[in-house]
Amino acid sequence: MRQTAIFSLTFGVLAMLTLAACEQKREERSDTAANAPATSAQEATHAHAAVTPGSYEDWCGEHQVPESLCTRCNPTLVAAFKATGDWCNEHGLPESQCLICNPDLKIERPPKPSQANP
Repeated sequence: MRQTAIFSLTFGVLAMLTLAACEQKREERSDTAANAPATSAQEATHAHAAVTPGSYEDWCGEHQVPESLCTRCNPTLVAAFKATGDWCNEHGLPESQCLICNPDLKIERPPKPSQANP
């Protein structure tokens, strides 16, 4: 009986310490997330189908390229890029979007309409 009581007490203490450690990590993550720039969930969105290609709204936040040219979200675009010779076979995306082969390449989102003509 005594061994069962010691085991239960030890297990209970370990469980409480583990839960306390998990709770502390959760709080640290939420503090970090609150101070992080708005890049994760807010930018990981996709454009609606009706947006004008090349506009500010035409942006794939997940892959950081125009949504209308995102072959990872729309694989049907691959054939067109391959037909024009704009394809990186090694990385499976358009050469014009391959930051691995072209590290100096800058793909920038167009400015918001209110910021385009200040």
